[in-house]
Amino acid sequence: MKRLMKALAAAAVLGVSAFAANAQDKVIKLGTMAWEDMVPIAAVAKKVLENKGYTVELTEFSEWGIAYAALTRGDVQVMASQVDFVAYDYWEKNKNRLEKVSIASHGLYQGLAVPSYVEINSIEELNDSADKLGGKIVGIEPGSGLMRETTDAVDKYGLKLQLVEGSTAGMTAALKSAVDRQEPIVVTLWTPTWMAEQFEMKFLADPKGVFAPPQSYNLIAQKGFSEANPEAREILAGVFLPIADIAAINSAVAGGQTMDAAIQSWIDSHGLLLERWSNTKSY
Repeated sequence: MKRLMKALAAAAVLGVSAFAANAQDKVIKLGTMAWEDMVPIAAVAKKVLENKGYTVELTEFSEWGIAYAALTRGDVQVMASQVDFVAYDYWEKNKNRLEKVSIASHGLYQGLAVPSYVEINSIEELNDSADKLGGKIVGIEPGSGLMRETTDAVDKYGLKLQLVEGSTAGMTAALKSAVDRQEPIVVTLWTPTWMAEQFEMKFLADPKGVFAPPQSYNLIAQKGFSEANPEAREILAGVFLPIADIAAINSAVAGGQTMDAAIQSWIDSHGLLLERWSNTKSY
């Protein structure tokens, strides 16, 4: 009898341990940059995983270096990132410890842009209109990939305009002020962003090919994640947000919705799609 009780107790302990292990396996630590184009991808991936019974811990980062350090340490297991151009340096430095899971969107583009009423169509035309443009290019945060490429453009095109460092908020305010007054302005811009649509912007042609071609958004992970988490990997591999949908979410936020509300609205209107993404085989 005592042997039987001990056996049952041991089985119970093993059962609890197995349950705990299974519960732990159902926790995914997901990371993303806290940017308007990245947050929707991470939020939708989180929802799809949750639909399959996962607990998802989402962490937002403000700098690539911090984000990649967290991923390689294991503070997060999966992260939304570009790997070709925008975050190429970070990917190259860490890729031996990481793996690509899937492409989650495509179409990111960065360059120089002007409002549609400005009669300039190419970067090569900027010098001829330098005075009208106030002799400056209104930029964003120093150290960003876009600012690095714009610095290269100033050099390779021999531009006489000064690249002004600042912030995304500052650039947005300057752009809105110029558009309200129908004044010429040239800014560093990207797509998807609500500004490109709301302010009717046009990207200037880049005949020298200084700015990177349209890029993809990837879901990347610690090396070995896919093998250890085949179901989660299959779910994540199905997630894909068209660039136009990301732009629409951003436009809704610019119109007064919170990011959470805008993303939830997208999720509500794409229920069947999310259900298909979640409909993986059991592992």
